Amino acid sequence: MKGKSKFVRKLLMVSVSLSLFVPVLAACSKSGGEEAGQERVLRIGTIYGYGQDDSYLRQQYTDIYEYAHPNIKIEFVSAIDGSSRRYDEPKPDENQPDPFEETKKLLTGTNPPDVMIMDTGVYKKLVRDNMLKQLDPLIQQDKFDTSDIVPTVIDGIKQLGDNNLFGLTPTFGSSALFYNKKFFTQNNIEPPKDGMTWDDLFALARRLKSDDGKKFGLQLNRYSNDPFYDMTGTYLPALQLRTLDDKGEKMTVNTPAWEKAWSTFAKLVNDKVIPSAKDGFNGNMMDGGKYDPLQGDKFLSGNVAMTISDYNYINDLIDANKNASKIKNFEKVDWDVVTLPTFPEEPGIGGNIYLNNIMGINAKAQNDKDAWDFIKFLNSEEWAKLKSRSSYEIVSRKKYIQPKDGLNFNIAAFYTLKPVPPNNADMDSMYRMNNFWQVQDKGREIFQTVLEGKKTSAEGLKEWEQKGNELLLQMKKNQKKPVTDGTVNGTTTEAVPAG
Repeated sequence: MKGKSKFVRKLLMVSVSLSLFVPVLAACSKSGGEEAGQERVLRIGTIYGYGQDDSYLRQQYTDIYEYAHPNIKIEFVSAIDGSSRRYDEPKPDENQPDPFEETKKLLTGTNPPDVMIMDTGVYKKLVRDNMLKQLDPLIQQDKFDTSDIVPTVIDGIKQLGDNNLFGLTPTFGSSALFYNKKFFTQNNIEPPKDGMTWDDLFALARRLKSDDGKKFGLQLNRYSNDPFYDMTGTYLPALQLRTLDDKGEKMTVNTPAWEKAWSTFAKLVNDKVIPSAKDGFNGNMMDGGKYDPLQGDKFLSGNVAMTISDYNYINDLIDANKNASKIKNFEKVDWDVVTLPTFPEEPGIGGNIYLNNIMGINAKAQNDKDAWDFIKFLNSEEWAKLKSRSSYEIVSRKKYIQPKDGLNFNIAAFYTLKPVPPNNADMDSMYRMNNFWQVQDKGREIFQTVLEGKKTSAEGLKEWEQKGNELLLQMKKNQKKPVTDGTVNGTTTEAVPAG
């Protein structure tokens, strides 16, 4: 009886799975054209791969398509094989491979991939170098409907290709401003709203901080309490303030815009509007140092009124609220979200939007017909409906972007803004230089002296410009040797490369 019960349960699971896939398979078969005949190979390229383990990629993108097209064999190839580096002896003086250059070699080599899956930085360069096939004529020819793809995605991709489409992405990642409603009702303050400016947000956060400095109005990154990296990673990108010039040879930080940013953040930290590294985790560890599931999360622990986080954070909020009775001193969080703030200089453009799975057709593809059919299917309504259950990324089709678990929140906050254009792509190699971390770390070190009142923002940026230029000059002379700016904490030292 027990064995029969197990068999019935297994049969039921298979039936449910097939019922989910049948509409998708039907659509896939319909779009595939002729299926009879000789086996065809569709090669799909990725920037990074890990040896023979392509199970994640197949489960995520190709299993359903390949099942519906029995005469199509899908092969994965990568520009950079991460598995090979596992067996290499670490070399502190070795720079990281350039993703674009390696991708370029892959697309122009023998037996190149037909489809390339890439991020915005590589995509923009490939479009610039005419290495991808334009999709607009194919979209028009097949009457492929893109009207339901959210502006965050479609306009973001067009922005990277001179208002033309050379790729599509079925999913995207995004962040929003989460807020705890209790902070606002208790203080009789209007909650945040879509379309706020950064200055509006900072003014609102200032009204919500506690007088004893234990509760903060805002946290720019739920994973970090480092104001320098929060500023450079979340606040500055939309202004497109850059650290280096186009050639990656000189610092560009000694400007009024940078000075305003440093002064703004220094005041926010010192006035306890946003937390700093000194403020530790969440300040409510359990007695005796016992495990605290909320440790490090100031928003869930009720110590921050607003925080910026990604779409996946919703899962943490749901789980914490469901298990509230098990968490000591925890009160369920009544939350909602609004769009990230923007700058008046760049209206409608927000940060923290990721288009990391753009799919394009290699201009030298040997099987461009199946490549286009594959991209159409991955960006179809049927696929979006199936994948809309994902917890980590958001599907690109608006119709299937719905709150999960019966929740009611402002989900449009995740797809209303346009993404920030990627920083000058020619600077990518600078960020992979073995010693470039020292330039950023020097900025963080100097910013700390500004927080401590030892320097003004103007003085700090002038020093960062000078020290950074010295480091860059040494890197240019010999990228593989340790470099030094001459002084660290008042002592002459030689910096040791990361690795």
